[in-house]
Amino acid sequence: MKGLVPLFIGLFGTFAFSWIGLTVIPNFQIGHLDPQMDEEGTDVYPAPKSGMAEHGRRVYVANGCVYCHSEQVRADYAASDIDRKWGERRSAPRDYIFARPVLLGKMRMGPDLANIGARAPAGEQSATPAASASPAASSAAGAASPAPASAFAGSPSPGPSGSPPAAASSPSVASPSPVASPSPAAAGEPAKYSEAWQHRHLYSPRSINLDSNMPAYRFLYEKRPINGERSADALELSGSEAPPDGWEIVPSYDAKCLVAYLMSLDQSHPLKEVKSAAPATSPAASPAAAKGTK
Repeated sequence: MKGLVPLFIGLFGTFAFSWIGLTVIPNFQIGHLDPQMDEEGTDVYPAPKSGMAEHGRRVYVANGCVYCHSEQVRADYAASDIDRKWGERRSAPRDYIFARPVLLGKMRMGPDLANIGARAPAGEQSATPAASASPAASSAAGAASPAPASAFAGSPSPGPSGSPPAAASSPSVASPSPVASPSPAAAGEPAKYSEAWQHRHLYSPRSINLDSNMPAYRFLYEKRPINGERSADALELSGSEAPPDGWEIVPSYDAKCLVAYLMSLDQSHPLKEVKSAAPATSPAASPAAAKGTK
């Protein structure tokens, strides 16, 4: 009987110290991160997302996109995400301080979407927190160290390739093969990863990629008669997908927000605590560099 008390205390102490070391301390360290900013306080990363992007995040979650897509670029020693051009560096805790909940994802039926917004054509890329954060925004971001809830919505889980309504984050948004930068669009086709491309991919994935296993999210779009001029945001469809003469397919508000969320996904901003991928050296330059180091 005398040995039971020390045994109990030893077992309790072992579990208590393990819990403190593995749960309490890491949560204290990571849970109190602030946005990174320069000395002037103008280059702030990350920053809270806009209202439409926040609503789009909820759409993304509600439609189950998180079940088929991840939003985390793994380190090069653990995976080939960087080689696939899914990001220039691994994801870090600071990338998610405004995300509630954090949509890391655990399966990849479709490609990773952590940087899907950075792949859009230059004219359509959403301003990165560093570029768009004004002094007011930066101070607000700095004050919100606990990380205000960001509105990352979820896309349809049935299998949107990355993001349901808002083409940017849907699975369809990310094509099966990773692409470093948008490829030139064929005549009459939307530029790859542009907003128009994202909407078309959400509405008809197979019209973009014949091998896509992403379901079509047509319930996020409305078919209506054309009154006067054609709507500026009407989808450009052809063949069997095209609506009858006098009709058009337009995105709903949820679809626009979903695409806005996808277009906002960008973890390309350098972080002090993360080493970015080293630029590839040309064969001609490498021998000279090697000699210089000897």
